Amino acid sequence: MFTKILIANRGEIACRVAATARRMAVKTVAVYSDADAGAKHVTACDEAIHIGASAPKESYLRWEKIIAAAQATGAQAIHPGYGFLSENEEFAKACSKAGLVFIGPPASAIKAMGLKAESKQLMEKAGVPLVPGYHGANQSPELLQAEADRIGYPVLIKASAGGGGKGMRAVDKSEDFAAALASCKREAINSFGDDAVLIEKYVQRPRHIEIQVFGDMHGNYVYLFERDCSVQRRHQKVLEEAPAPGMTPEMRAQMGLAAVAAARAVNYVGAGTVEFIVEPAREVVEGESLNAAGPPQGVMAPSGGSAAHQVASVGAFYFMEMNTRLQVEHPVTEAITGQDLVEWQLRVASGEKLPKAQDELRIMGHAIEARICAENPDNNFLPATGTLHVYGLPTCTTFERADDAVRVDSGVREGDTISPYYDSMVAKLIVHGATREQALARMDTALAQTHIVGLATNVQFLRHVTTSPSFANAQLDTALIPRESAVLFKQEKVGLQMATAAMVADMLVQEQTLASQANVNGWIDPWAQRDGWRSHGASNREFMLEFHGEPHTALFTRLHDGGLQLSIDGNTAALRYTPVAHGALDVRYGELRSSVHLYKNGEVAHVFSAQGATQIVAIDALAHAGEVHAEVGRLTAPMPGKVVSFSVKAGDAVKKGQPLAVMEAMKMEHTIAAPADGTVAELLYAPGDQVADGAELLRMEVAA
Repeated sequence: MFTKILIANRGEIACRVAATARRMAVKTVAVYSDADAGAKHVTACDEAIHIGASAPKESYLRWEKIIAAAQATGAQAIHPGYGFLSENEEFAKACSKAGLVFIGPPASAIKAMGLKAESKQLMEKAGVPLVPGYHGANQSPELLQAEADRIGYPVLIKASAGGGGKGMRAVDKSEDFAAALASCKREAINSFGDDAVLIEKYVQRPRHIEIQVFGDMHGNYVYLFERDCSVQRRHQKVLEEAPAPGMTPEMRAQMGLAAVAAARAVNYVGAGTVEFIVEPAREVVEGESLNAAGPPQGVMAPSGGSAAHQVASVGAFYFMEMNTRLQVEHPVTEAITGQDLVEWQLRVASGEKLPKAQDELRIMGHAIEARICAENPDNNFLPATGTLHVYGLPTCTTFERADDAVRVDSGVREGDTISPYYDSMVAKLIVHGATREQALARMDTALAQTHIVGLATNVQFLRHVTTSPSFANAQLDTALIPRESAVLFKQEKVGLQMATAAMVADMLVQEQTLASQANVNGWIDPWAQRDGWRSHGASNREFMLEFHGEPHTALFTRLHDGGLQLSIDGNTAALRYTPVAHGALDVRYGELRSSVHLYKNGEVAHVFSAQGATQIVAIDALAHAGEVHAEVGRLTAPMPGKVVSFSVKAGDAVKKGQPLAVMEAMKMEHTIAAPADGTVAELLYAPGDQVADGAELLRMEVAA
């Protein structure tokens, strides 16, 4: 076994690898960029080396600096994590040339599976079923258009060297193909340095099911069952679970053996994931085949399965790609198997045999993972940046045991900043239960206990997804989010009345705390009290509020007998509150009751409850005196990033909704559209320019 390894990555995966290495008494070396100088992963490792500026191409993608850091610190091996250099053939070769062990597959396997077109040709020879498509070397736009027309729409354009949803576009009709191809190629060259693409038939309502495989240097292979990753946005995964609902033992064995055949075809070593597109089949009662056929191939059925609802069973499957690395969603596999996959990686890379044979592996219960990201789902998942003023996590463990009921893998701490340089993922929340129903309940509770203040996140959106009819009943496919959009987006679970009551109750608690601090030697200074007491009549306090952009007025009254009343837009009810454990408040307003946590960030009060979360603003009129509002026609960057292109020039007439510019941030492209009809007056930046959040990109003269 190694005595020291370098982790060539950042964030939660670097912390994750370090945790297992620490348990195995293996020393670790972190690398970090300027932006990550104070990052959690730096302190999670035994040593740390600075490798460059904040942009990945100047730090985490500079493999020569990473290798030099490994040599300088005496590391014997390099763990690449996922993303960055994890699937870079040249990096794997360079490690070997430098006398370092690359904790991953051989460079030849990375090369074979790294180019999607070539890998599909290889899989075809190995007998693995493929989706109809074009995987050729001729990249002429005219030929690609003709091939797409031949295959039949809808088609999927995919970057041949891609992954993670980058360089991927779905096209519904022939006339849209050219524009989608250009965008896809542009994103592919920026992300992977290669703009080659392939064209595939876009399977309608498919499921995305992947198989975790492992190989060692002694020719042994196993599959650690499947993960369903169908719930996606922008072709990127949002929720993953294992095992896949509706999976029969027979189909599991077929897919597992196909995945192992794919790994054998390239002499694979280490952790890998074979991803399949799966067509829907007939509706079956969950657990039907498991109970009837028993558990072949070492599979133990989850206990306590429910037959109360129908789930979509697994139909025909087609090879999509092989990810030659550890996957983001590996914790759900760890949860249902009780295995530490990073430990497996270290053991296999050091020359040991696989820790277990196929017939020793079992499925135990059900696990679900939610990716918590800094983004605004209600605004087309626009990435967000900012400081984590509050970062409250559910009652859980960090990675210690693979089968913990609630686990959080995170690479940030309260007070850290989410920058525009890297992926928007903040943390991964993983739950495990005896049944899928229990795992779902634990996930909702854990998400409700996740309190993040300082930037937009998708936490409430994840709650909406996991409680939606389709997900709750395991009606899974990659179109789940658009299909359930009516119950996923712009959902307000905490109303104006409870938000206002919580804000006022919290204010009163804070004032009582300040008053108690004025208690000197048992004597209470009456002039230091802020309870609004009067010798006669009632004490009234008025608040100007803003709730979801709409103005409201609240009047708080402290009655002479000590009772509290709150009037919101003229509707009056009694207010009562009681501080409870862990900083929560039990708030009652009329017939409403809720246990809430409230955090102030400037004028904004962030309210979290079991029902949901919201924000309410108590407006300080004096603080806003003299403000000048932005003029109409001013278009600004919605986040820090790089200007990719403008589709207009000064003097062009534009229509409302027409694309004007494309920006890139957090590895994604974002289109800036015209807010109204008008004329472009001036472009203020050029393609390639870096811009700050709120920077004015161009000016428009809005039509009267």
